[in-house]
Amino acid sequence: MTRRNLYSGITALAAAVFVTASLAGVGAGQVATGPVALDNDDIGGVVTGPRGPEAGVWVIAETRDLPTRLIKSVVTDDQGRYLLPDLPKANYDVWVRGYGLVDSPKIQGAPGKVLNLKAVAAPNAKAAADYYPAQYWLALLQLPPKSDFPGTGPTGNGISPNVKSQGEWIRQIVSTDGCTGCHQMGNKATREIPAALGKFPNSIGAWDRRVQSGQAGGGMSARFTQMGRQRALGMWADWSDRIAAGELPATAPPRPQGRERNVVVTMWDWADPKAYLHDEIATDKRNPTINANGPVYGALEASADYMPVVDPASNSARKIELRVRDPKTPSEASTPPAQPSPYWGDEAIWTSQSNAHSFAMDAQSRVWIAARIRQNQTSDFCKQGSTHPSAMAFPLAQSGRQMQMYDPKTRQITTIDTCFGTHHLNFDNNDVLWFTGGGAVEGWFDTKVYDQTKDEAKAQGWTPFILDTNGNGKRDAYVEPDQPLDPAKDKRINAPFYGVAPSPADNSIWGAVQGMPGSVVRLTLGSNPPATALSEIYEVPWNNPKASAQGFAPRGMDVDSNGVVWAVLSSGHLASFDRRKCKGPLNGPTATGQHCPEGWSLYPLPGPNYKGASDSASADTAYYDFIDRFDMLGVGRNVPLATGNGSEGLLALVDGKFMTFRVPYPMGFYAKGIDGRIDDPNASWKGKAIWTTYATRAPFHAEGGKGTTSKLVKFQVRPDPLSK
Repeated sequence: MTRRNLYSGITALAAAVFVTASLAGVGAGQVATGPVALDNDDIGGVVTGPRGPEAGVWVIAETRDLPTRLIKSVVTDDQGRYLLPDLPKANYDVWVRGYGLVDSPKIQGAPGKVLNLKAVAAPNAKAAADYYPAQYWLALLQLPPKSDFPGTGPTGNGISPNVKSQGEWIRQIVSTDGCTGCHQMGNKATREIPAALGKFPNSIGAWDRRVQSGQAGGGMSARFTQMGRQRALGMWADWSDRIAAGELPATAPPRPQGRERNVVVTMWDWADPKAYLHDEIATDKRNPTINANGPVYGALEASADYMPVVDPASNSARKIELRVRDPKTPSEASTPPAQPSPYWGDEAIWTSQSNAHSFAMDAQSRVWIAARIRQNQTSDFCKQGSTHPSAMAFPLAQSGRQMQMYDPKTRQITTIDTCFGTHHLNFDNNDVLWFTGGGAVEGWFDTKVYDQTKDEAKAQGWTPFILDTNGNGKRDAYVEPDQPLDPAKDKRINAPFYGVAPSPADNSIWGAVQGMPGSVVRLTLGSNPPATALSEIYEVPWNNPKASAQGFAPRGMDVDSNGVVWAVLSSGHLASFDRRKCKGPLNGPTATGQHCPEGWSLYPLPGPNYKGASDSASADTAYYDFIDRFDMLGVGRNVPLATGNGSEGLLALVDGKFMTFRVPYPMGFYAKGIDGRIDDPNASWKGKAIWTTYATRAPFHAEGGKGTTSKLVKFQVRPDPLSK
C-alpha cells in the first residue's frame, strides 16, 4: 500500500509538471502579427494549439525522395511561427513535436508553400513524458548512498571494497566509463525490459541476462561483477521496476528559449542498421575552410570495414572501403555474442578488421584515420635493440590500432604502421599528428616527413611521460611509476591519453587521462623529444579542501585559443583548466597532481541529477567536447561545445551559461566527436555549421528501433527563428 501511494504521489507530481510544461511558452492570447516570408526552397507557417500559437516547439520535415533520407527541424518563435529553410525539391512529411505535446499528424508539404500546423496537447503526463530526453528518465536512478562507500563486498553491502566512493560507482556503472560511455541510458529501449529478452522470475534476473547480450555482453557483464554484481543489478532493476509501476520524471524539460530557438538541425542517413559510428570529419580543424562544401566522412568503430560518406550538396551517401595490410588482422566477428541479442539473436553484427575510430583532416583534404592494419605485434624498428631514437629511449612491442589515410584526389587508401597505438588524433601547426591510444607513451607522426620520404619509421616518434620532480628544468634519469620519489631523479608516470589536443597558444600538447579523479597532462618536447620531453600533471580537484568544486573522470578534451584546456567529466561537469592561474610551482616534488586546484573551473551540466547523488552534478553524460574557435555554430568564438548524450542535444557554454540545442527526432541522439566547417565565409549563418553524428553503439535503441541507421547531423544557429 505504501509503494502504491508513493507511485500515485509521484505520478500526481509529474502530472502537475506536465500541465506547467504544456502551457510554458504557449503564448495564450497572442496573435501572429507578421507573416512568414518564404523562398522557393522553404516551408513555413504558424503552429497553433488549443490556447493559441505554440512557442518553442519543433517543426520537423522528413523526406525519403532523395538519394538518402533527409530530416530537418526548426523551433517556433514567440508567435508560433516557423521557417524550414533550404529544402531540396521533394515531398516532405511535416509535423509538430514539443514538450507538453504528442506528435501532430504528419502533413504533406513541399518547398515554397505555407503550411500552418495544429499542435496536439498530450492527454496525460505519461504521454507527455514519452517525449522527454533520456536524462530525465535516467535521473530516476536511485544511487547507493555516500555512506555505503567504500564497499564491504558480497557478504556486506554488495559493493566491491575497491569502490571507494559514490563517484567511482557513478563513473564505472552509470556514466561515461560505464553504461553511458557506449550507448544512451534512459531511452525507451533501456528503461523497459524487451519481451524478446525472455521470461525471468524477477527484473534482477532480467537485467542479469540483459547485460550479457550481444558482442559487448562479455565486457558489460564483467564490469558488473568487478563493481559488485548483485548490487549493480539491483540498482538498475529497481529503476526499471519503478518506471514500469508508473513513476514518471519529477521535472519536465524546458522548451527551447532565446537563441536556442534559432537552431536549424539537418540530418542525413548513412551507414547501415548494424553499424555504429564513432566520429566524423568535415574539415581541417586548424583551417575550417578546407574541404568547403565537400563530403563528410564517418568512422565505423569495430562494426564494419568502410567509411560512410555523405555529400551534403547532392544529399547522397556512399561507402569507401578500408583495408588492412595483414590479412590475419583480428576481426570483431571473432567475438561472438555472450548471449543472444534481443535485436540480432546470435548474429555477430560487428565484423570489422580495421576498427576505425577517429579522424583528422589536413590542408589537402586528406583523411587520416586511427585504424588497424595488422596484428598487435610491432615491427622490428619499434622494439628493443632498434636504432630508432624513440625505441632506444622506450621500446614498444605491441600496439592496437595503427593508421590509414584516404586521399580524395586519388581515391586511394594507404596503410601506415605505427609502433604506438592510435585512438583520437589531432594536428599541430607543423602538420604533425598527435595521438591517444599509446598507453605508456605519447606518439606523433610528421606528415611532412612522410610525404617527402614515404618512410613511416622516420616520420614517427614517441616519448614516455616524465615529471620533472627534481625541479631542475630538464629531463634526467627517472624512477618508475611504482617507485618512490628520488630527489636526484625525475619520475615516469602512467598517463595514457584519452583526448589529445595541441595548444594553439604555445604548441604544447595536452591530453586527458581517465581514472579517479583523472587529470590533464601537458607535454613539452625539448630539442630531442624522445629524450627531452617533459610532462606536467594536473588532477581534477577531488577530496581537495582547497578546491571550490569537486569532480572526477575526464574523457574528451580540447584547448581554446588562449591555451585553456576544456574537458567533460563523468561527474556531470564541463570543466576548464587554466595553467596561468596556478599559484605554486609547476614542477618539483610537490607538483604531482592536486597542486593547482585554483586552475580548475567546473560547470554543472544542465538538467536533473540522479536520486541520492552527492558526488555528481547532473545525470547528463557528455562523452566529448570541442572548442568552436571560429564561431562555426553561430553563438561566438572560443565557445566550448559538449555532447549532451542524455539531454539529446549539443551543449554550448556561452558566458558561463549553457544553451541546449536538442535533436528532437529521432529520439536517441548520442554523439561522440564534434567538428565544424566554414563553407562560405561571406554567407553569414548559412555558410558555416557544426557537424556530428549519432554515435551510439546501439543505433537500434533509437526511435524507430531495429532498422534505424546512424545520422550525420548538422547544427546551424541563425540570427532569429525566421531567418532564411
